[in-house]
Amino acid sequence: MADLRSFRAFRPTRQQAATIAALPYDVYNREEATEVVSHNPKSFLAIDRAETGLPASVDTYADEVYERARDLLNTWIREGDFVQDEIPMYYLYALTMNGRTQHGFVTCASVDDYLNGVIKKHENTRAEKEVDRIRHVDTCSMQTGPIFLAYRQNEELKGLLSEILKKSPEVSFTSEDGITHEVWKVAEEDLVKRLRRAFRRLESIYIADGHHRCASAVKVALKRREEHPDFDGKEEFNFFLSVLFPEEELKILPYHRVLKSLNGHTVEQILSALNDHFTVTKIADATDPERTVQPTKKGTFAMYLEQCWYALTLTDPVDQSDPVKSLDVSILQDLVLSPVFGITDPQTDRNIDFVGGIRGIKELERRCASDCVCAFAMYPTDIRELFAVADAGRLMPPKSTWFEPKLRSGLFLHQI
Repeated sequence: MADLRSFRAFRPTRQQAATIAALPYDVYNREEATEVVSHNPKSFLAIDRAETGLPASVDTYADEVYERARDLLNTWIREGDFVQDEIPMYYLYALTMNGRTQHGFVTCASVDDYLNGVIKKHENTRAEKEVDRIRHVDTCSMQTGPIFLAYRQNEELKGLLSEILKKSPEVSFTSEDGITHEVWKVAEEDLVKRLRRAFRRLESIYIADGHHRCASAVKVALKRREEHPDFDGKEEFNFFLSVLFPEEELKILPYHRVLKSLNGHTVEQILSALNDHFTVTKIADATDPERTVQPTKKGTFAMYLEQCWYALTLTDPVDQSDPVKSLDVSILQDLVLSPVFGITDPQTDRNIDFVGGIRGIKELERRCASDCVCAFAMYPTDIRELFAVADAGRLMPPKSTWFEPKLRSGLFLHQI
């Protein structure tokens, strides 16, 4: 039973929404974020990555970075760039990319639901990556980046979504990357109650993206519980900003792998080793404009090596009863990356890097012409595979999923 609350969001004015909305803080390095803010000082990155407004000599994680984020946020609120809705409500956030729309309910999810397993994860988090967002949220007393959650198909919520979509959106704009963003307020008392009841019937919710932001929000809540031992569970810090999407509207792109060395092997040795588990077929060289490279079904891979693409089709039977071992990313790791290339821990090994599917096959070829020597194009993980792993209490290998489009930060803020 999920506890998903309505809340009084701080939101940018209709006139400022397109200017303020920004991609998540962690898709940029410092230099890239600084360039974005230099061209658009009102980008929410100026708050999410407040080091962009400080000299390069200032450490990214210095106290003054978080203090600047708090002060800048308060200034924008005071000057009217953000306004807070007068009553608690839900919101609907729709993103349209390449003609496909996904609709998410904006709400505040329960910290206790995360702790007791109603909200399920499929990735491990690293403490050092959490610290930055813990300090940011705690200093600002505001959650600024929503957690991307997913739920299984649900006819009741589908019907409520249809009702909301009969109204005109409160905010609508198309960002520079061509994605259309729309926001609806869901403030009608009866509709709010029906949504809350429908949410409470959800047995499980899944973190699709934002594991570190989620873990950080929970740790801020636990910290504040220690500071307020008389808490009753209703305080805002017990809930975290989320957007909840139905599984049937989500699209996962592949997460490709690129390698920086061949682990001392020749091309002939690599192809010979692959024949133990795969049918290996040469596709075409890089100059052939007619080649079809991207894998089109589970259990197939494409390898780029010395300007040639090879199709790899798994010949071994896969134990479908194991939700982790049956993942394509696990198969590649267990049968290729570890035994052939010596990559036993892809999370820390410097011989491997990852390329999000949004960048396309050409990016793999570009990397192999610059700083890498081999690439593997993947078939995307299915949302049902993600659910199965999370339901089993297991974890996926790192970089198993790439969700598009990315939720914008700054469109909804939750004060804690």
